[in-house]
Amino acid sequence: MAFKKELLDILVCPKCKGPIYLNEAEDGLICNKCKLIYEIKDDIPIMLIDEAKPVSE
Repeated sequence: MAFKKELLDILVCPKCKGPIYLNEAEDGLICNKCKLIYEIKDDIPIMLIDEAKPVSE
């Protein structure tokens, strides 16, 4: 079972409540405003601020 892209319609960044989008590798959700990526593990997005990693540019 893959990550359901319909979830992107309801998920927001837990830190700023802004929009997020799926990265190209489809293994994380990115918030441009906070410059954070929330990993997707076992098809479940880990939406914890403490678990987020900085986006590498």
